[in-house]
Amino acid sequence: MQYYDLCCRYRGRMVRINDRHGRTHVGRILNVTQRRVFIQPMQGGRGFGGFGYFGGYGYGYGYGAAYGVALGAITGIALASLFFI
Repeated sequence: MQYYDLCCRYRGRMVRINDRHGRTHVGRILNVTQRRVFIQPMQGGRGFGGFGYFGGYGYGYGYGAAYGVALGAITGIALASLFFI
């Protein structure tokens, strides 16, 4: 259960998750269950543009729809902020 505890500790933070299928998931952890971690993926990049709240233009990163990653498929988790410095 080490990944469960780690995901609970990083809940609400930007992380980078590697799975055993060779995929890398970068996003914010929204929820954690005993079998799955739900992340809201980061899309786009740093910069300007795009629609923000209330129909205006926003700045920074955008987020996509949340999806689940099986805890049994995870091979590594790191805080994503370490990679954006």
